Amino acid sequence: MLVIDHAEACGKKILISGGGRCNFTNIGTLPDRFISANPHFAKSALSRYTPDDFIALVDSHGITWHEKTLGQLFCDGSARQIVDLLLDECAKGGVALWLGQPITHVAHADGRFCVTVGARVATAPALVIATGGPAIPQLGATGFAYDLARQFGLKVVEPRPALVPLTLGGGDALFQNLSGVATEVVARAGMAAFREAALFTHKGLSGPAILQVSSYWRHGEAIAIDFLPGHAADWLVAAKRERPRALLRTCLAAALPVRLAETLTDRLPHGGELISYTDRELTDIAARLANWSFHPNGTEGFAKAEVTVGGISTDGLSSQTMAARKVPGLYAIGEAVDVTGWLGGYNFQWAWASGHAAGMAL
Repeated sequence: MLVIDHAEACGKKILISGGGRCNFTNIGTLPDRFISANPHFAKSALSRYTPDDFIALVDSHGITWHEKTLGQLFCDGSARQIVDLLLDECAKGGVALWLGQPITHVAHADGRFCVTVGARVATAPALVIATGGPAIPQLGATGFAYDLARQFGLKVVEPRPALVPLTLGGGDALFQNLSGVATEVVARAGMAAFREAALFTHKGLSGPAILQVSSYWRHGEAIAIDFLPGHAADWLVAAKRERPRALLRTCLAAALPVRLAETLTDRLPHGGELISYTDRELTDIAARLANWSFHPNGTEGFAKAEVTVGGISTDGLSSQTMAARKVPGLYAIGEAVDVTGWLGGYNFQWAWASGHAAGMAL
């Protein structure tokens, strides 16, 4: 068995993941936490190689780990431990590594694949496309998987950046002045909603909640932010009864970062004392704060995206084995495929599970 990587070292994306500690899986992994044109495709592989299976492998290598929020598991040490784990497993399996040179040609004839790498040529009865997507090109990521898929007649679902910061312009541009301010919100895009932190940046919006909804957002659409999740619809009316002379700005600042409270108040009606508002006006303000609309003008692109939505269409692949239906011996796994997980270790689990499915079939 042979692994070919045009990078000079293996696992560059792994090394930077999870802040350098690699969020290697999520114990809450379920198929509905993955985006695909076929929402059922990932079920088979995920059910046959679970987070517990990968945790057992991690444990067998003596790697200690901890759980953070929302089922996310991280190495206690560093992401290098996961790379070393994978390299150790390759060594046990007698896997050869060709690193540091790009693939210049791939052909398929007489039941064998022929891959040219510099002056070397490798042949084999099976070829696994495991080259990921174009997210983080500064680490060498490219769309090579899609070129290879098209060469063999496989369709590609339009790739786009996912788990990526959103940019703001126009009437929303003033929020860029809040760069560095973070608060817990519920962010929504379409039917998807996530309660986590949002972060204002000098370009727009980021933070876990925003990264999550970015995978569902499409150009031209709005996203909605609930700045005060858990607050009752009449909370401002109740506040008026308790402290009628309190300023609206003061009430918001008690629940939100001061700079954010001030910016929101400036965009709400007159911003005076609570007693100066009718109950209906306060209810309407609370409703707006619970459903504040932003209109992103784009994303920060593949350079800042953690993963890619889209990729090699699942229509041409077996969900059991990840094999191409019309090209015997050809497989596609991981981020190269049109299956994209939520933030928090889901994409690593898909890589392990889809790789295991293909490996068991080889």
